[in-house]
Amino acid sequence: MGDIYTTLEVPTIINAKGPATRVGGGIMAAEVADAMREATQYSVDMPTLQGRASEIIADITGAEAGIVTAGAAAGLLLGTAATICGTSLACMNQLPDTRGMRNRVVMARSQRNFYDHAVRAAGVRMVEVGLPDRVSGAGVRDAEAWEYDAAITKKTACVLYVAQPKAKPALGEVVEVAHARGVPVLVDAAAQLPPVENLRRFLEAGADLVAFSGGKAIGGPQGSGVLCGNRELIASALLQNLDMDLFLSQWRPPLSIFGNHVPQGLPQHGIGRSAKVAKEQIVGLLVALRAFADADAGTVPALLCQRMQTLESRLTDIDNITTSIESAASTLPVLRIGLPNGTTSALDVVLALQFGQPSIHVDCGALDDGELIIELSCVREDQLDILADRLHHELSRIQPFTT
Repeated sequence: MGDIYTTLEVPTIINAKGPATRVGGGIMAAEVADAMREATQYSVDMPTLQGRASEIIADITGAEAGIVTAGAAAGLLLGTAATICGTSLACMNQLPDTRGMRNRVVMARSQRNFYDHAVRAAGVRMVEVGLPDRVSGAGVRDAEAWEYDAAITKKTACVLYVAQPKAKPALGEVVEVAHARGVPVLVDAAAQLPPVENLRRFLEAGADLVAFSGGKAIGGPQGSGVLCGNRELIASALLQNLDMDLFLSQWRPPLSIFGNHVPQGLPQHGIGRSAKVAKEQIVGLLVALRAFADADAGTVPALLCQRMQTLESRLTDIDNITTSIESAASTLPVLRIGLPNGTTSALDVVLALQFGQPSIHVDCGALDDGELIIELSCVREDQLDILADRLHHELSRIQPFTT
């Protein structure tokens, strides 16, 4: 198991958390891995490749244009830079020094998260709106559309909206306010797949740019993503990402992104140059994206539910724990394992699994509720029995707390 990692003397793990970067992401489909391997054997003109990627992404998402990025975070950085600079080459060369520019990004306080560091890296200042009473438990209200309107000024580059099922206010309300003030809306939809309909939903609601992760549900390379939306903004993002060490006379901008527009010059290497994306990442993402868009929406969740039921059946003889399988059309199924109050903490079980042999990583999102969350999309078939045995062993050892 994991021959190359054995050669490198790096132990593999069982990833029962899901396709998160910190645990190595998902298990890539053979057709995606094969396409990437083949892509490494040739050289291509990168603007031309991104131009073709734009055509494919536009066809699938309904966007005017799109590019493959080095993950969703890179998409947020490039998208923010595009809303700051537009077509201004001088602006592109100046970032992240945003003095004299539109350098404010408005977002709901309840949507702030670690990943908006990618937005701030472009040199902007976040302007928070709303008090998240419904999140803190102090009330029922959150940010409201009028608060976005009040926060937008001539210094506003964009509004950042983090798409979550329970995000408030609705994206359409935010778009209406922002567009009335001439401000674009950038949507962080990194983890909002499935369902496949979300590839179009945020753009149909009026978003100007949407960033998706390529390494989660899409099944592409872990370090890939998609930024799609307004053609002019995508062109700006691409200019700030590509290797621009060439003469203007050599520049052949892809028509699918730039149309007939030829810039008066070329920017220096942009702020997104460090987030470059390789040819094999672009190819792998495109193969995975097509497969994801064409797949029967119910096939993968149904298969995972069957595997989840098998795993759950292996734990039924353990006293005091509770198990439940959560499955919905918009998410992959998960197994929730509840621990009784007054016993070994859920964190203790997590640590025992993680530092045992083999190392098993689970989702820690519900530890405060005394629950472990198991997700099987990244668990290989030959790892399922090992996972079941280790879970059974650690859960059977649960002891009550002593005082």
